[in-house]
Amino acid sequence: MPVLFAAQYAYVGPATLAVMRQEWGVEVVAAPGQEVDPGLLQLKRVTPGNALSEDGMTRVKDMPTLRRLGSGRRNEAWNYRRGVSSRIVYDDQFGDLQTDQTQDPDAPPFAGAPLTSNLSDAVSESIPTPPQPSTQSTEASTVESASATFIRALTGALHLHAGPAATKAFHNAHVLSRHLALHTLFAFTHPTRDLSRLCSRENFEPPVARLISETGRLSRSPVFVVGVFSGEDKLGEGAGGSLNEARVRAAAAALRSWYLYSPSPEEVVLPSDVEGEAGKMKRWKPQMVDVGEIIT
Repeated sequence: MPVLFAAQYAYVGPATLAVMRQEWGVEVVAAPGQEVDPGLLQLKRVTPGNALSEDGMTRVKDMPTLRRLGSGRRNEAWNYRRGVSSRIVYDDQFGDLQTDQTQDPDAPPFAGAPLTSNLSDAVSESIPTPPQPSTQSTEASTVESASATFIRALTGALHLHAGPAATKAFHNAHVLSRHLALHTLFAFTHPTRDLSRLCSRENFEPPVARLISETGRLSRSPVFVVGVFSGEDKLGEGAGGSLNEARVRAAAAALRSWYLYSPSPEEVVLPSDVEGEAGKMKRWKPQMVDVGEIIT
């Protein structure tokens, strides 16, 4: 899951979307007033500062979680050690704390709760009131956050006015076209133990490391090539300056091959591929969902 969060952030995170805005040539100007110039990204910038937090030990701008207002959960504290389950359930799509949440005092205590307490309040609220002019000022934002909001709003407008086919083509051309080396995101602490648990879970034969080749054993820079086998099948291969290093690299390569496996493009049919006139010739079929991470 941390690798999945990192991959999502690398493709559609605020930093990547801000770079896309720069590549498109959209200029950033001051906050909009009565007139808004077309073709410019106008925003009210956050006031620069270096204020200290309540404890007087950390700077507020360096600890964005200190500015979070929300439900008061324990995982909102800056020093709370959040687990993967907390990141999945409570945090945003990137596994980060939602620092832009604010609690409305007039909001109901829970979803679906009544907004009025007695009948007189309900009757008074049922009487229509004339619309009041909006006095809400523009919220301050960073250039990165405003750039990400601009790209997402543009994608939503494209989906609304041009349809899902144009949106998918736009997404493939500007987002998925960027290369991301996913294998570099994996950092296994105990790859040999994880590989043993994987083989046991999938009813494979226990993994065995075998020396494939070597050179310079008695020199100052030997190289050993070790393969990890499950029965007659080679799961991974790695090279290192020692037998143990090569064995660990081979086990890590086997785990990357397991996690990064993907079927052929012809076998993958998304639900959106069968929508509309163009999707009548295709038939959706469910995709295989992995049983989950290797728990050690």
